[in-house]
Amino acid sequence: SFRFLNRVWRLITDYLVLLEEHTATAKPGFDALDPPARDLRFKTHATIKKVSADIEERFNFNTAISAIMELTNAINQYKGHESQNPDVVKEAVENLLMLLSPFAPHFCEELWHLSGHEGSIHNLIWPRYDASILVQDEIEIVIQISGKVRDRIYMPAASSEEEVKELAFRSSKITGLIENKTIKKVVYVPGKLLNIVVG
Repeated sequence: SFRFLNRVWRLITDYLVLLEEHTATAKPGFDALDPPARDLRFKTHATIKKVSADIEERFNFNTAISAIMELTNAINQYKGHESQNPDVVKEAVENLLMLLSPFAPHFCEELWHLSGHEGSIHNLIWPRYDASILVQDEIEIVIQISGKVRDRIYMPAASSEEEVKELAFRSSKITGLIENKTIKKVVYVPGKLLNIVVG
């Protein structure tokens, strides 16, 4: 718990400058997002849905915290991208703190004020997810070679296994690594990853 909360603290403080410089608008800039930004928005709203159900319906607090940890990891990964959409970051960070606040109330209250908000985080309306964001037009498929991540491709959500394989085997990053090697098997996990096992 201590290590996780330290990660959250570092994440929020790393984003303080961006959050302070960004002025919220009546219509946040969620149009024409690149794939990483769309993925983070999807993760944010999927986490709101998951945590809300775990707390309100199932009383599964461990899985709720696990989902919050996954959102923290997703925001950290997004931080590594060159292009940062401030609205997507702001939405993700604020919802992260609101979802975590029942479990770490004083910690989240401090970070809420540190990131420029007034009033108590505990007086806010519980976040609600947008169902339309959870309908993915495009998904990220991780391409592995013998279990090691070598590339990532983006495909329409309705793509078949054969279409995923076809695009994966056309990737310049993949073709160079499997050239002159025997492909023992190809394992596809729908909507997530394609693992090419070579010998």
